[in-house]
Amino acid sequence: MSDLSTAFATAMDLIIHFDRDLAEIVLLSLKVSITAVALATITGLPLGAAVALFRFPGRSALAVVFNTLMGLPPVVVGLLVYLLLSRSGPLGPWGLLFTPTAMIIAQTILITPIIAALSRQIIEDLWVEYEEQLRSLGTGPGRAVWTLLWDGRFSLLTAVLAGFGRANAEVGAVMIVGGNIAHVTRNMTTAIALETSKGDLALALGLGFVLLILILSLNALAYFIKQLAQNRFVQA
Repeated sequence: MSDLSTAFATAMDLIIHFDRDLAEIVLLSLKVSITAVALATITGLPLGAAVALFRFPGRSALAVVFNTLMGLPPVVVGLLVYLLLSRSGPLGPWGLLFTPTAMIIAQTILITPIIAALSRQIIEDLWVEYEEQLRSLGTGPGRAVWTLLWDGRFSLLTAVLAGFGRANAEVGAVMIVGGNIAHVTRNMTTAIALETSKGDLALALGLGFVLLILILSLNALAYFIKQLAQNRFVQA
């Protein structure tokens, strides 16, 4: 019991003084996740909007694929990216395996379907609500895309935050393609797994607390954005 108490006390000390190793791991995690979310947003929002607004062969199947890929196993994504980036893979000559770039690629593949599926539903619901009004103004689906994206910006931001939360909590894929190399590709989730297996509970607990704070902050931000959107809707 005293060992556990000591570990908690040491973990809090690491957080309060922002230990260099802890800071390095947290900053790398944020850098990788934010970059992956940015790339996934740039890709996922237009894809979701296109599937929501345009009618084309295979549209329903594509929507089902997006929803299915939301539950894509991270280790499968890690394996596929590993095969692509390994020396014998098509992108092997680029030397990206076991680098932060490989981790970004894996996370982007994981969270793009989440943002695309959620944004598709949001834009589709808005189109159902405003279609008649927009068509009366001579605005078809193509011209309505940016209008609906702007109108649904609060809900869409919540979708992006959901993707960011998934990226922050990911361990399987980044472990496979990043290798969990100290000072190079070690992020919060992989470091927690490693330090726990080594018995270094202080650093693992410290990183765990930081990760929980990030997730709690994301959920609080998502709730605040939802409330703000509802208040604006009521006032309108």
